[in-house]
Amino acid sequence: VHAHPTNATAVAQRLAALPGVEVHGISPEGKLIVTIESDDDDSTLATYTRIGQLEGVLAAAMIYNQTESEPEKEI
Repeated sequence: VHAHPTNATAVAQRLAALPGVEVHGISPEGKLIVTIESDDDDSTLATYTRIGQLEGVLAAAMIYNQTESEPEKEI
């Protein structure tokens, strides 16, 4: 997620308020490392779309996607 550097902290707070979203870091340039964890692809897409619409977000790009068919067996 990319935000203007002066708004990055506020954007991080908005992101962290979304269910299943975790902010892992913010660069000085306003780039945020974010993960989305959800139960299904539709929920992931809805959250990703919501992130792109948040106030202060300049751009959002999905870099990696992982789906586990039986996550309870993934240990």
